[in-house]
Amino acid sequence: MKITIEGADRDFVEKLVALAAAHHAELTVAAVDTAWTVERAKRYLRSLTAGARRFAEMVIVDGDGYIDADQLRSALGKLNGPTVALSRAVPRGVREGWWPEGVSAPITPVYDPDISSWQKVIAYEMASDSVPVFRSAFAALNTGHTVAPASPEPPAPWNGEAPSAFAVPPGWGAADDVPLVTLDEDGVHAGPDAGSERQRGR
Repeated sequence: MKITIEGADRDFVEKLVALAAAHHAELTVAAVDTAWTVERAKRYLRSLTAGARRFAEMVIVDGDGYIDADQLRSALGKLNGPTVALSRAVPRGVREGWWPEGVSAPITPVYDPDISSWQKVIAYEMASDSVPVFRSAFAALNTGHTVAPASPEPPAPWNGEAPSAFAVPPGWGAADDVPLVTLDEDGVHAGPDAGSERQRGR
């Protein structure tokens, strides 16, 4: 007897292999990991709208995997938009190849078990083993944001007195005659002034 199974999770595969071995069956199993990983959770969260991501954050972070629907409604208003975005995220991931078919929706609605007729959702929850995975995904997304560099400190204000335009330049004595450079009427460099020439001729 030959049995071929595709898309089985790990626990099912182990039990099936043991059963097949007991009956000497030839078994071929193509196991597919459908568990949520941090990388898959990050892709899932990045694909959500802003409202749906806040919805997921409230379930996962604020509620630790369980939160009343009324609390979500008070914070987000009508939940139609976020819940539709959540429901479309998993099929989109399958089409994009982010995760295999068979991955379950991470957030599911909770109904009152005592009411069999139509009713509003009373809460939303996430499986306990997926909560730490999605918490890590949120932390990775938040710390992955680039931070703008700090602005440089402005220069300190000038506290001293401005230097005088008539002050003697450094390296010159008080009695030294400083050459004066001027332009003649035609805009040609005129060289040192006559007074300077006379001073040097003394």
